[in-house]
Amino acid sequence: MTLQEFFDLLVANPVWILAYFLLIPFTALLAGIFGKGEGDIDPWKYLYSALIYMVCVPGIFAVTLSVYVFVFERRSIFQTDVFTQILPVLSMIATLLLIRRNVDLDKVPGFDKITGLLMMLTAAFAFFWVLDKTHIWVVSYLPFWQGILIFIALLLVIRWGWGKLGKRQEGGDASLNTCDN
Repeated sequence: MTLQEFFDLLVANPVWILAYFLLIPFTALLAGIFGKGEGDIDPWKYLYSALIYMVCVPGIFAVTLSVYVFVFERRSIFQTDVFTQILPVLSMIATLLLIRRNVDLDKVPGFDKITGLLMMLTAAFAFFWVLDKTHIWVVSYLPFWQGILIFIALLLVIRWGWGKLGKRQEGGDASLNTCDN
């Protein structure tokens, strides 16, 4: 099964996509109502963390797919699929806004890793876009030192995003961070 076949299957049965991407913000809304002011204590912050991962991974994938399709394949915006490219992003934004109303996102475990992943993907896409748009004869018109500076800046952004992705949660349970044999 190819990715296109999988998307065709999802679009043929939109009830599942709609249920998934509407249930997550609804759960965040209910958690905000029932856990008002308690979003940074244990049961709620882990629920929020699960909701963020459940909605951000498909949302970031949808953004990445859309950028790829529009920038590299040069597809028309009118061919955008509502269920696989727009709904995940809208659900992600709605869920993050609802969660942010009850808890500071920096206190949600793993949120820094999601932002690191997003920064790393952004830097990688910028790097590949520059490679796609520049050709050998165009690069020769660009001063060599400027090309090196652009390359180093993109590598630093990728490294920074990778560092945020791999950074451990500080202030967590010490037994989780050590290996006891």
